[in-house]
Amino acid sequence: MSLVVLVGLQWGDEGKGKVCHLLSSWADWIVRYQGGNNAGHTVVFDDKKYVLHLIPSGILYPGKKCIIGNGVVVDPVALVEEIDFLRKRKIKITDRLYISLNCHLIFPYHKYMDAFREKLKTKIGTTKRGIGPSYGDKFARVGIRMVDYMEDDTFEKLLSSNLKEKAVFIRKFQSPESLKKQIMKERARVLPRIRNFVADTALMLDSRIKKKRNILFEGAQGAMLDCDFGTYPFVTSSNPVSGGACTGCGVPPVMINTVVGVTKAYTTRVGLGPFPTEIKGAFGESLRKKGDEYGATTGRPRRVGWLDIVQLRMAIRINGATKVALTKIDVLDELKEIKICTGYKYGSGLLRDFPYSRKILQEVIPVYEVLPGWCSGTRGITSFGKLPANARRFVRRIEELCGVKMILISMGRAKKETIYIEKKFLPND
Repeated sequence: MSLVVLVGLQWGDEGKGKVCHLLSSWADWIVRYQGGNNAGHTVVFDDKKYVLHLIPSGILYPGKKCIIGNGVVVDPVALVEEIDFLRKRKIKITDRLYISLNCHLIFPYHKYMDAFREKLKTKIGTTKRGIGPSYGDKFARVGIRMVDYMEDDTFEKLLSSNLKEKAVFIRKFQSPESLKKQIMKERARVLPRIRNFVADTALMLDSRIKKKRNILFEGAQGAMLDCDFGTYPFVTSSNPVSGGACTGCGVPPVMINTVVGVTKAYTTRVGLGPFPTEIKGAFGESLRKKGDEYGATTGRPRRVGWLDIVQLRMAIRINGATKVALTKIDVLDELKEIKICTGYKYGSGLLRDFPYSRKILQEVIPVYEVLPGWCSGTRGITSFGKLPANARRFVRRIEELCGVKMILISMGRAKKETIYIEKKFLPND
């Protein structure tokens, strides 16, 4: 029996969807533990592209069981749309998908709040899908959970209370009375479609752990968007780090065997917040376009930067990552030289550890180590030894600087576009 957590080590968009799909062949159960439909995992399966937002990408692997854990906030309407999307593509859902009774739900007023806040002076760059406000209600103890949604009297009472509390704000968009009718109408349509998927998933996981099943926990976003450890305030509203798997699913931390981190061979992030290693100008634009760097959920272009070892070491440490998957190395194929940030110059000093200060992050100057590029194609190569020599040196140098071993290299979204450096890297593999 093994419990493995898969985490992103940057600001999201690391290619976790594909890596999760690869690891799903080993796992019996795949569990999503935080975030909402603000996440987007892209997978190519049977030569078809799938972008999933709520349901674990392991659902594409025949016979695997999937759970949406209690740490996820769920938009019921978006959930049904995703279920329909998969069924239209002949992906079996029944008896394979389970949703926690304790998931908190997203309603239209959460989206209103999200959009309104994004118009304020301090923009965060949210997806405006109501994720943050839903988590806000959860911790303010006024949230509505899936178990509440399923009980007629309980739901009506809680909804009325929330609409009354938020009435002044809601009236900026529509009347609370019409919004209540809208939500109740949506519930009448949605609830029969999802009722049979809802379960006490923490109890289910406990049972499967006792039966020695292999379980893969899938995080959304990345460590640098973690509400506690990310580049605050430009973060998400939950904990994508590996510790979030325990609180987001009801699994004790002592049960976790392995944490697998995912990083690109370079760095990307959304357009807001400090980004010390960002590549400016036309060169950055050409690299972004070559890497198809657009958010799977928002479609927004990503800023591109050189690989940041200072940031990466911090992410590896707080996640306890012992294995790392490296993605999109092929994006660097045409570059004559490749830079790696090994430190930050600040004032007269040199920082080797990632600073949390907003002021410092805005003012640091990256210190780069320059490596020769390989100027040849890597797509289609399936053996590490057949990579260009400089590509192999680049990978080994990352290992040296970060103190972890690379287990695989991904060079595209298809499963076959993968080099396994360490073939047996999971417990009981």
